[in-house]
Amino acid sequence: MTLPVHCYGIIPARYASTRFPGKPLTDILGKPMFWHVYQRALESGCFKSIALATDDSRIQSAALDLHLPVIMTRTDHPSGTDRVLEAARQLNVPDTAVVVNIQGDEPALNPAILQELLAPFSNPLIQVTSPAVMITAKEAKNPDQVKVVFSKTNDALYFSRSPIPFDRDGQDPEYYGHIGLYAFRMASLEHFVRLGKSHLENIEKLEQLRLLENNIPIRMVITRHRTQGVDRPEDLELVRALLTKKTD
Repeated sequence: MTLPVHCYGIIPARYASTRFPGKPLTDILGKPMFWHVYQRALESGCFKSIALATDDSRIQSAALDLHLPVIMTRTDHPSGTDRVLEAARQLNVPDTAVVVNIQGDEPALNPAILQELLAPFSNPLIQVTSPAVMITAKEAKNPDQVKVVFSKTNDALYFSRSPIPFDRDGQDPEYYGHIGLYAFRMASLEHFVRLGKSHLENIEKLEQLRLLENNIPIRMVITRHRTQGVDRPEDLELVRALLTKKTD
């Protein structure tokens, strides 16, 4: 895939996790989870470079053993995006380049989503992109599945853990689930982190709301490709099955 800007993929991989400590190192078909995420990013063909960004020597050591680029970052970052920025600075990413925050718990990520995520940057006015996929009304009721509504030009209007839009009169609306990948021009990534946490971000615990509250548009990319992340240990069985099917 050819873009008019250089793109850098950064995979934040934090060891500490309330629901699943040590998640990046979890074995999936003989390799740690982060290895699979790296491979999916590599398969996209989008990036000038891809690197793991971690705060833990165990993850660093495992990455080096597998000959994957890894950057050590501070332990006190309030979000994965802050960690991505530190790694991007260490890589000397230029302001005009695009940085993609590739979630480290998406080992079955379809590389096509990354290609779709980056395509809008052929427009120099686009600063931030993120993907969404149509979901069912049942899925929309799950607070772990973030929902998004967007304008006619596909700019995000709001993200919520609640079902949005609210179906007051039984009109059976379409629901879109947010996929937690973000592409930023480097200058916008710097701006995002400088802003600090916002009011709605603190309420919903959704960092992307910081952009909307500060009038920074997020261009939503609607994909037909679904993802299966790993939030809890019980998600591993499904991910292993998906990856086994992919390699058959």
